Amino acid sequence: MKPILGSRGAVVAPHSLASQAGLDILREGGNAIEASIAVAATLAVVYPHMTGIGGDGFWLLHAPGQAVLSIDACGAAGAAVRRELYGSLNSIPWRGPLAANTVAGTVSGWGAAHEHSRSQWGGRLPFARLLESAIHYANEGFPVTHSQEHNTRSKLGELMAQPGFASAFLNQGAVPGYGQRHRFPALAATLAQLARAGTEDFYRGELAEQIGADLAAVGSPLTAADLAQHQARVQPPLQLRLSEATLYNLAPPTQGLASLLILGIYDRIRQAGWNPDNAAGIHALVEATKQAFQVRDKHVTDPAHMQVDPGMLLQNKTLEALAAAVPLQHASPWPAPVSDGDTTWLGVIDSAGRAVSMIQSIYFEFGSGVVLPGSGIWWQNRGCSFDLTPNRLRSLEPGRKPFHTLNPALATQDDGRLLVYGTMGGEGQPQTQAAVFARYLWGGHNVRSAVAAPRWLLGRTWAEQSTTLKLESRYAPEVIQALLDMGHPVEVVDGFDERMGHAGALVLHPGGLIEGGEDPRSDGSVAAW
Repeated sequence: MKPILGSRGAVVAPHSLASQAGLDILREGGNAIEASIAVAATLAVVYPHMTGIGGDGFWLLHAPGQAVLSIDACGAAGAAVRRELYGSLNSIPWRGPLAANTVAGTVSGWGAAHEHSRSQWGGRLPFARLLESAIHYANEGFPVTHSQEHNTRSKLGELMAQPGFASAFLNQGAVPGYGQRHRFPALAATLAQLARAGTEDFYRGELAEQIGADLAAVGSPLTAADLAQHQARVQPPLQLRLSEATLYNLAPPTQGLASLLILGIYDRIRQAGWNPDNAAGIHALVEATKQAFQVRDKHVTDPAHMQVDPGMLLQNKTLEALAAAVPLQHASPWPAPVSDGDTTWLGVIDSAGRAVSMIQSIYFEFGSGVVLPGSGIWWQNRGCSFDLTPNRLRSLEPGRKPFHTLNPALATQDDGRLLVYGTMGGEGQPQTQAAVFARYLWGGHNVRSAVAAPRWLLGRTWAEQSTTLKLESRYAPEVIQALLDMGHPVEVVDGFDERMGHAGALVLHPGGLIEGGEDPRSDGSVAAW
């Protein structure tokens, strides 16, 4: 399985139309940020069950000779979003207007990235150009994927009654089938307005007034005043030094800390003969995941409410203690904290060696299920991750950011290679990142086989709460049996199971060659030249 190669630039995304949109920008002389915005905007149309402009986003930006930066484009709970709003409920509903309770930050991330492109990377393409593909597909239509059809059909029972869902996502009351043309005319008009007025209009302009009226019409507690309070944040990312590379990921409220911890622990315990494809290596990574998730669930929340600097949790003393707690011969008990999630990750590298690792999400498939009547935006349900019990790590409070599973990744290797990688998949994101990176750096894989090889998933899936260790059926029987013998509650799933996420990766070599690998579990592709 050979990776796709390029030397002038490359894009990887979970939908081929989005990859092509980004490549078009690179061919016009656009940089990696400009191409990423085009990819992200196109995904927000052609992969609508996975993402949209009513969600949140996070970015990593790398340029040779400059410090790696991150963009936090995560929205907070609205001013009226209080525990009393949910009455006697024990938890926030997963769907419906009361689940649409946090500001959508994705568009602010596009704006912050575009400004950085112009001020720091010499970007020259107008923002409107970057939205052309997205506007075209929203207006003229795009072919429905198997993934969209399957997710629409499987979730229809809980989404059909949500405001605006049927008119936006069904075709005369029926689930649109694979290959059918689907359009979002109201969203097309909204994207066209963003192209004319810029991203600020989403939060403090004419479009913000429209969105505020829409939110009130569907019964969401968010207001235009909540939108006006939002700003994306450009800040340093978390980083971790391994024996052969430096890793970068997002700071809280994301679980980027857990992604770094898994690889930091594994790097300290790995032994000769282990690799991420045999039972010993998988066991070690799964047990490292358990240790990392326990730290995450003890500490990670809105950074304004954290009791410890996340960078302190990446110090060698902490990592050594976590590594020492990993049992090498047997599985440890696992309480399996649960979450759900749908997301899109994308990566771009341009001819100047600048790179973007970016992720955007509406949380569950189709988010809250609410589609705003005038603007055509489907709104995320990220705020359903808040705890309605007071005085807990992630308790609901007005203005508070929710915990995020989103975390794009980037690594610089000691031999000069640059790797951007990531995936969708909620709880599975750190695990898939660990598999892809470990296979590429230590397991003898090229970048494409590192993404496509069989994967595991500890804990929850999209549609159910689960404590099992899921293994794709392509694993050899002796690997499955060895993990069972260690005490892991193994569940064998399909050979290319979408629950394992939609991963992707790009590698820039010192000589300028770019390798790319897309996930056969997705509808994506690498586009390179």
